[in-house]
Amino acid sequence: MKNVELNSKINLDKIPFKLVDLTHSLSEGIPSWDGDCGFKHQIHHDYEPNSTYQFRTHKIQMHEGIGTHIDAPAHCFTEGKSIADLDVNELLAPCVVINVSEKSHESYVVSLQDVKNFEDKHGLIAKKSFVIFWTGWDKYWKQPEKYRNNLLFPSISLEAADFLLAERNIVGLGIDTLSPDSPENGYPVHKAVLGANKYIVENIANAGSLPPVGSYSLALPMKIKGGTEAPVRMVGLILKK
Repeated sequence: MKNVELNSKINLDKIPFKLVDLTHSLSEGIPSWDGDCGFKHQIHHDYEPNSTYQFRTHKIQMHEGIGTHIDAPAHCFTEGKSIADLDVNELLAPCVVINVSEKSHESYVVSLQDVKNFEDKHGLIAKKSFVIFWTGWDKYWKQPEKYRNNLLFPSISLEAADFLLAERNIVGLGIDTLSPDSPENGYPVHKAVLGANKYIVENIANAGSLPPVGSYSLALPMKIKGGTEAPVRMVGLILKK
């Protein structure tokens, strides 16, 4: 009875945050690194009339790194943390959104100067922040061939990543493309971020709905033992005015 009484007094309007969905829906045909996302969502049991079994259930088949997903250190390093080892206290973090969407293009590489220009305008990036680079590439999500674009899309320079890791001690890095790295450069940003025991979130949706500073990000992956990547339901939390 006490729980019922407590719940009846909760006023949802007084929750100080509003949520922004930063996650693309999973379905067959969404963009992926290999071109075939490998996602299958098939009916296993369907509603059966005149039966006590009145449920619809599905079987799911997919790769770990699909849709909006997180990379754990084990993705690149044999002794790195797996998905199940990630500290949930670091998966909720102050969120910084660096907007390069007006000048980015398929070969654009986010530079250290982009980061410094952001700080000149918005102040220094706080320690333990999660930094999202909004390139605007997510506008092509529903055009898988254009989004994949033969693996040519905006990426992030190692110089910018190293600065955020060494000077700002970020908890992780996100981007609205398939990867912060271009495939021809040896994946230095993956190695730097994951090698620092941080995490990466790729294929972020709706980053432009968040303010440059002042929000929080929450990335909750499927807790896969030994997993190196996992789909996430990622949300932004914005303080209500």
